[in-house]
Amino acid sequence: MNLVRSPAESVVLATSSTFDNSRYEQACDQAIAMCDGNLRSTIKALIMANEYLEVELQELQAAVAAGCAPSQARGDAA
Repeated sequence: MNLVRSPAESVVLATSSTFDNSRYEQACDQAIAMCDGNLRSTIKALIMANEYLEVELQELQAAVAAGCAPSQARGDAA
């Protein structure tokens, strides 16, 4: 995980943070509520979810590299 941001990334984050802030606040409140207010459990659950998504991404990248890409693009499925 890269915690160092370039100046350009910081500007983008500063600009979008005011726009998205309420959405993130609501998501935080929901995550904490799902863990009965236990912040440690909330953080643990979020770390576990992130690890799961990282594994999924690695598997998808490996499948694409092996030529196992889907036959249809998302927009073509109707």
